[in-house]
Amino acid sequence: MKKLKLIIRREFLAKVKNKSFLVMTFLSPILMVGIGFLVFFLSKKNDEKVKKIVYVDESKLFTEDDFKDTKSYDYVNYTELGIEESKKKVEEGGYYGVIHIPQNDSLELLAKSITFYSKESPNISIIERLESKIESKFKNLKLTGFGIDLTKIEASKISAEIKMYNFSGEKSSKLINWLKIGVGAIAGYMLMMFVMIYGTSVMRSVIEEKTTRIIEVIVSSVKPFQLMLGKIIGNASAGLLQFFIWGIIMLIVSIVASSVFGVSMSEMQTSKMSPEQLEAMNNAVAGDKMQLLIQEIFRLPLVTMFVLFIFYFLGGYFLYSSLFAAVGAAVDNETDTQQFMLPIMLPLILGVYIGFATVINDPHGPISTIFSMIPFTSPIVMLMRVPFGVPWYEIAISMALLLCTFVFMVWMAAKIYRVGILMYGKKPTYKDCLLYTSDAADDLLCV
Repeated sequence: MKKLKLIIRREFLAKVKNKSFLVMTFLSPILMVGIGFLVFFLSKKNDEKVKKIVYVDESKLFTEDDFKDTKSYDYVNYTELGIEESKKKVEEGGYYGVIHIPQNDSLELLAKSITFYSKESPNISIIERLESKIESKFKNLKLTGFGIDLTKIEASKISAEIKMYNFSGEKSSKLINWLKIGVGAIAGYMLMMFVMIYGTSVMRSVIEEKTTRIIEVIVSSVKPFQLMLGKIIGNASAGLLQFFIWGIIMLIVSIVASSVFGVSMSEMQTSKMSPEQLEAMNNAVAGDKMQLLIQEIFRLPLVTMFVLFIFYFLGGYFLYSSLFAAVGAAVDNETDTQQFMLPIMLPLILGVYIGFATVINDPHGPISTIFSMIPFTSPIVMLMRVPFGVPWYEIAISMALLLCTFVFMVWMAAKIYRVGILMYGKKPTYKDCLLYTSDAADDLLCV
């Protein structure tokens, strides 16, 4: 145990004293937040620029009320000039483009013959906005042609809102489901990034010591299993410290950047929402609904979520890091690791895909349940299911399977590690790795 502590301390100090680690610890969050605010600031400035759009309406169906100016768009009527002259004016002047609505007695044919001309490829959102205007106009014209009163149709519109309660009588809301999705998605994504960054760091550490032959001296006084476990825990400790520092720095930089750029984090998050989505969100958080949301947040199993997050976070990292360490021990250089990386990364990618494609839509469905039990995907999938409430026996089974698989994989990886760290000059194959785990591996060491 004393030797294990020394290895963990050595790995931790070697990691945190590295210049690249120190630079990236303090520089990465500043760059991430800075780039995020810069992109938002530039996009905001771009949106503030008013785009002038010319329209030529030869059909005489549209009025100026149909092309009202907005904060971002100015519409100019060049119908009298004609399309050819309008195209020349647009090309010479500071206009964004020109939309041509030709003459046609059939609305169906007219809807397919409208064209938009511009110097460069137009923004998709602008085209969709124009299409929406035209579709709405044509729909109203057809309804009027059928003798239907548009005012009655407008008056007949009713907004329905379904109230949600559980069987104990407690009220819920739709917004809390999005909150649960966000919490689960962030937790799963953080785990994947942690495993990819610090799992490969364990592998590189093993390869470096193996290529410099330091490992031959170390294993003379330390068991390979202890050395591998020490590397995993040491790198995990450094990684958690780095994540903690990142969180603090990103919070500070976000507050400073908000005051400098004059924007809030909520404004950044809602900048890409449509007006309808913004209105729905404002309605959801307005008045007593905001109080309901706060009640729902405190009603979440926050302590359980935190405990399970720590368990699956560390369990998933230890499981995959043992595999990365085994790969590092089996190869002579980082180039040879490529053939082993794909089988290790596939379950991680699959877990993220299942999480976003299935758990979000059906957190208690069979696919979500099965993959939250499989040890190689459960750290991500179960983390995304926990906010929605998971039966205790499913959590117990998932945790037991993950723990047993972790112990088994560490044992297997230690056997590969025990032989692989002393093997040089040969490109390993999957068959060799299986051989390292068998009793025949002792014969290789004797030779």
